[in-house]
Amino acid sequence: MVKHVILWQLKDELGPEDKNRVKADIKKGLEGLAGEVPGVVEIKVITDGLASSNADLMLDSAFEDIEALKGYSVNPKHVKVADTYVRPYTKLRVCMDYEV
Repeated sequence: MVKHVILWQLKDELGPEDKNRVKADIKKGLEGLAGEVPGVVEIKVITDGLASSNADLMLDSAFEDIEALKGYSVNPKHVKVADTYVRPYTKLRVCMDYEV
């Protein structure tokens, strides 16, 4: 199994209400890919980090294997969610993939 973890910071120009909306949209969009993209074992978005956090939200996901992760990255359903709800609103993305 492969874990795929991403941390994002949202753009500075987003106000608190916009940030809450964006985080909810990202959560709904990415978690909605469960059962829609082959090889996804688990997909969860955390939007309520503690005040000590320096990221606004986190994707915590698991895939059957590295090939499933590669397929997810180019899957049209995932690309649509990323292009619609994630990329336009984020300024920083940090990713770590690892085998478990």
